Amino acid sequence: MIGRNSLFGPLDPAPDAGYTDPPKRKGFFTDTSVCIGCKACEVACKEWNDVPENLFEMLGTSYDNSHSLNANQWRHVAFIEKPATKPAVDLGMPAVGAPVSDVPEDEKPDFQWLMSSDVCKHCTHAACLDVCPTGSLFRSEFGTVVVQDDICNGCGYCVAACPYGVIDRRKGPEGDPKVGIAQKCTLCYDRLTDGQRPACAAACPTESILYGDVDELRQRADERVALLHERGVMDARLYGNDPDDGVGGTGAMFLLLDEPEVYGLPPDPVVTTKDLPRMFTRAGQAGTALLIGAALSFVRRRR
Repeated sequence: MIGRNSLFGPLDPAPDAGYTDPPKRKGFFTDTSVCIGCKACEVACKEWNDVPENLFEMLGTSYDNSHSLNANQWRHVAFIEKPATKPAVDLGMPAVGAPVSDVPEDEKPDFQWLMSSDVCKHCTHAACLDVCPTGSLFRSEFGTVVVQDDICNGCGYCVAACPYGVIDRRKGPEGDPKVGIAQKCTLCYDRLTDGQRPACAAACPTESILYGDVDELRQRADERVALLHERGVMDARLYGNDPDDGVGGTGAMFLLLDEPEVYGLPPDPVVTTKDLPRMFTRAGQAGTALLIGAALSFVRRRR
């Protein structure tokens, strides 16, 4: 059935969902080492997908005025402030201004920002697909996971099933016909079918967000980490690129400069429906045992 999800072993999502001769799997590689926190991706996502502009609030304690991924925020640029524990290293960031290595030591700040543009991971094994009762969530021919607004009944099963806390049901504004239904990044499915890049990737001024074939992005990600390690940035690591992880790898990968937990990401994500086959088997066995018991009891009474 197109849109459903295999729970066993590595797979190529689109063929597994029933597509014949699909295009190569598409996805994101987000390199946080070159993110400048401009939030152009957030704005582009909202403009293209007609996502409400509310929830932008300045708290006075952070530039992270969008707070988290939710139904009204399909891209979220996090600002994570932490003490500077080691000398700054030039990351080779194509941004305006002098490289970090050219700044005098006494002018360098005693803190550092980790910036990361987070998004739906478009999991290989997507629990949200397994629990959706209406087929509102489906696997596209590009291997991505898309929500169909007009089919969603707002049950919220997918919200609880997502191991990353990405999916949410829209709350307001008043009069919005999409209030109550599940919303998340679709990788700009309507743009992909027209041969265009997702809006966030097209808007990113530093190419922190790269869009393309997942296999190619994984190779580029490995090369980028190797380059940063050569430059002494030993904290650089990849997230979501391992096909053997708990969700079979993701369609949205990230280069991080600290542990995943620092960015609010689960260190060992697991597809939340992985035990469903075993649960169904046990439930079937229990049901069969009850039927046999009832039949034996009936036979004994007849005797």
